[in-house]
This record gives sequence, structure tokens and C-alpha cells, in this order.
Amino acid sequence: MPVSEHRYRRRAEFAETDMAGMVHFSVYLRYVEEAEHAMWRAAGLNIADPASPYGFPRIAFSIEYHAPLRFQDEFEVHIQVTEVRERSLRYRATITRGREAIATSTHAAVCVRKGPDGLEAAVMPPEVAGAFTAAAPATPPPAPPQ
Repeated sequence: MPVSEHRYRRRAEFAETDMAGMVHFSVYLRYVEEAEHAMWRAAGLNIADPASPYGFPRIAFSIEYHAPLRFQDEFEVHIQVTEVRERSLRYRATITRGREAIATSTHAAVCVRKGPDGLEAAVMPPEVAGAFTAAAPATPPPAPPQ
């Protein structure tokens, strides 16, 4: 059955924090990527299989920060596939600590074939394309009272 979303739990580590004791902004991208890799494993795949002639580099990444994470905070990354195209996958992710939104992101990865002359865009192999399906659109939060 195709996978459309995955939940990944983690704890913020000391080495990921800055001088103010908050997780450095750049680390959030790694959290989302870890969740993406975990989702691929849940689908029975390896996003970076050394035996595969395919790769999936990121071509776009956008993130909005809502609240900080600090050393030892436990959090969850909820990653969802938003679109499966012939040559790419698009995702959205929400990082939360309990019910508090910490960050939201979107990103895209394109399928490439590794060759002697470098990388070239490629159609996703059937086992990858068939492993994922788009999740239902996100429900927007209710409007604040006027």
C-alpha cells in the first residue's frame, strides 16, 4: 500500500543548539530530511541506496519558524507527500512539540540517474513512484476570532 505520510519522533541534542541554547535554524532542515528518510524506510525503500543508479537531490526547500526548540526538547516531525510527479516528489512537514507548532516546511526532490557524465533528470523507477501517494490537502487552521 502506498505511503502518504509518516511521523518521526526525536529529541533535540546539545550539539544542535546555538549560544542562546536554541536549536540552530539550519538543523530543522536536517530534522525534516531525517523524517523523509524514515518515511522511505517505512515504504520499504532506501532513498540513498548505493547500488541504485538513481538519486533524489533536493531542488527546493522552504521553512517557516514559529517557536524555538531547546536542548532535550522532544518533538515530532509529521511529513506528508503532497505530490507525486513523473520525475519528482513534493512534501510538506510540520514540526511540533506536543500541540505547539515549531516549524512548517515544504520541499521537493527530483529523480536523477547517475551516469559517467554526472546526473541527469530521470523518470522515477516504478518501485519508487508506486510506493508513495499524495496525502489529503492540509486543513487550514481556523481563523482567529475578530
